[in-house]
Amino acid sequence: MGFARKRTGMDGKIRYVALYRDIRGKQRSAGTLSSEKLANRAWQRAEAKVAEGRSGDPRRGRQTFQRYVQEEWLPNHEMELRTRENYTLYLDRVLLPEFGPMKMIEILPSDVREWVTRFKDGALELAPRKKGQRVTIKNSPAVIEYCMVILSAIFTTALNDQIIYLHPCKGVKTPAVAKKIRKIITPEQFDVLYTALPDDEMRLLVETDIETGLRWGELTELRAKDFDRRTRVFTVTRVVVELTRRFQVDGQRFVVKEYPKDEEHREVRVSKQMADKIVCHIEANGLGPDDLLFAIRDPESLPKRRLRVVPDIDSLGLTEPNEKGRQYQHGTLTAYQSARCRCRHCKDAYAIYRAERRAAGKDSPRKPRTVTTDGHIPRSWFRENVWAPAREAADLDAHVRVYDLRHAHASWLLAGGADIQVVKERLGHGSILTTQKYLHSLPEADDAAVDAFAKIRRRSG
Repeated sequence: MGFARKRTGMDGKIRYVALYRDIRGKQRSAGTLSSEKLANRAWQRAEAKVAEGRSGDPRRGRQTFQRYVQEEWLPNHEMELRTRENYTLYLDRVLLPEFGPMKMIEILPSDVREWVTRFKDGALELAPRKKGQRVTIKNSPAVIEYCMVILSAIFTTALNDQIIYLHPCKGVKTPAVAKKIRKIITPEQFDVLYTALPDDEMRLLVETDIETGLRWGELTELRAKDFDRRTRVFTVTRVVVELTRRFQVDGQRFVVKEYPKDEEHREVRVSKQMADKIVCHIEANGLGPDDLLFAIRDPESLPKRRLRVVPDIDSLGLTEPNEKGRQYQHGTLTAYQSARCRCRHCKDAYAIYRAERRAAGKDSPRKPRTVTTDGHIPRSWFRENVWAPAREAADLDAHVRVYDLRHAHASWLLAGGADIQVVKERLGHGSILTTQKYLHSLPEADDAAVDAFAKIRRRSG
């Protein structure tokens, strides 16, 4: 129980210190007052807050946002490895430069609203991208929304820990994120792309991807033991996560988790034709039960460098605006350095420039690079050396990503009349609402509605 302690000041006047015990039993002061009656009221109010669970150590609220995030929140907040990597990137480049020096207790909703406005208007200076960071942060509603998710998670934890007593993100609105039209690759487009792939193993990988709808980390972690020849079923029990150097665990680029997303194992059946191809692949390569189904088995044998082509810059257009709102011509050194554009054309321009300097003896030649892997296929290597050349050779109208094969799997199944609950389970979605997004997503899916309208419209004739 609290009490008022009498004390005599340097000036000889009597004061009363209101003392109480916090939630951990530690004695604290609720202030020094001029009378015993006021001091008693002060410690009683403080104890009432303790009873309500609203009284914490006020000194914790005076720590800076940067200290709290880097020393308390990030080290102790449970999240996926890739999520931690992405959160750290956006914290370093967007949130810490803005809120880092501010005290936790002093950050108000007005500060967050001002930050949203400045970010939206392009008046916010982002910290420069660090070496190894592969994500480009743009001034867009989607980035603002993602940063608000991170900010809200931080302040929710701080509120629960009684570091703050007001959630600065509550009531703060962000710009609406426009819903993009989901473009699905058609079977005809896929056939052209499939033919352009470089070898049988890559064709089998891509065909397995579109027939199962697996995520990249699930697909590249499949092992021979995960396929049941009798039932033609893949059992998905693991996922591999690829990390940048800064976030690698014990120097491992690839970390295998013993459960996939949503922590649920699932089974995915394939067609007999697909099953026969998989069995033939296993036998032809002499794969044991624990061997990766698709792998880079000999990194030294891979091409050391993709052939660079001098880009025709007049046909490439301009880059996206950088942090200062400036645009540059694609396929130029300026775009690579000032816009930090990492498209194939800009990277080729920079690679050609470096090769020419080395050939002229201006730079020291470096050793040929090999793919750093434990057998798993790196996402970037596959995209640059297998997927991008095949996509260009196929000359598709749409910009098809590897992940779009998962979208196509869902759309084709639903367009073919598959039960939506079955599709949800094949994809491993946590909610059927996610699966519903793929309904009527093929280009010809709306033809039935158009034909029905035309049928009624012609009745007047």
